[in-house]
Amino acid sequence: MKKKLLLILCIAMIGVLMITGCTPKPTTADPAPEAAKDENLKVAFIYVGPVGDAGWSFAHDKAREYLVSQMPEVETTFIESVPEGADAERVLTELAEKGNKVIFATSFGYMDYVQNVAKKYPDVTFVHCSGYKTAENVGTYFGRMYQPRYLSGLVAGKKTESNVIGYVAAFPIPEVIRGINAFTLGVKEANPDAVVKVVWTNTWYDPAKEKEAAKSLLDAGADVIAQHQDTPGPQQAAEEKGAFSIGYNTDMSQFAPKAYLTSPVWNWGPYYVETVKAVKEGTWKSEQYWGSMKDGVVELAPMTDLVDEETKALVESKKNEMLQGTWDVFTGEIKDQTGTVRVNVGEKMADEEMLSFDWFVEGVEGTIPK
Repeated sequence: MKKKLLLILCIAMIGVLMITGCTPKPTTADPAPEAAKDENLKVAFIYVGPVGDAGWSFAHDKAREYLVSQMPEVETTFIESVPEGADAERVLTELAEKGNKVIFATSFGYMDYVQNVAKKYPDVTFVHCSGYKTAENVGTYFGRMYQPRYLSGLVAGKKTESNVIGYVAAFPIPEVIRGINAFTLGVKEANPDAVVKVVWTNTWYDPAKEKEAAKSLLDAGADVIAQHQDTPGPQQAAEEKGAFSIGYNTDMSQFAPKAYLTSPVWNWGPYYVETVKAVKEGTWKSEQYWGSMKDGVVELAPMTDLVDEETKALVESKKNEMLQGTWDVFTGEIKDQTGTVRVNVGEKMADEEMLSFDWFVEGVEGTIPK
């Protein structure tokens, strides 16, 4: 009896061992959490102004929020009001040290500091807005804002009664000069008798100074004010004077509802999503991106009821020509301020020429500081 019991126990133990031997052994470390951790890509943004400026930095930050909504696994951070000086290099360095793998530097004056920091952090992707210097891990991006600028010029040219339009300009760099020229070409197309007077502030964000510049233009006879600034100050000055305004960066109608006509605006969100996805997937390559209205990165904000139907129809017609690629803004004949032909009839300026603008078109009253 004991022998039989022992035999039964031995058979049972052998069975247990066989079952145990056939069962897959658990791994000591599951790689999934590490992979999930890698999914949390850290992305940083630096802004030249406060995110509440309602303009340039505000537009970029709304795009950052769009990025998060489309890629919730991405962790973003931003530093606002970073001056275009040596402090930018410190901020960029700190962001790289904190593990951010993509850094968007969103102002022209950061260009050289981006280059300096990028050399020290080759594993970080730097993307600089509006600049022209690249490296293996540095790309640039901007939009063909001159297209909606031109359309806003059509609106201003049709609206003015004094035939004097004021333009509050930031810095005398090709980006700003190009915008003034495109706007003026639109103005002249709509109203050959109108001129565009330019005042420089040498600021991106200074509400008081920009408002005072607009006032000086209004005192000089302007009845429409346009701007290349990040604040609604110029538009508020126009409203207080009973004049009209063209905004910039975002739809600023709430700040000067009795003056506001429209704005050339930015839509960076889709570009940010596309760029971050490319970095995440390992397909990103350095490039100089210059998106158009067709890409959706730039647009003209809805025109208000202060713009008549005839003008709206003209704007839509010229916009469709650009979207279809049958015409673009800097197509000749184009003369400079002295009357010299710079672009012959039927010719179109090359990107390199537009990106290095250092002269004003006919119809601009003002000078470019050297």
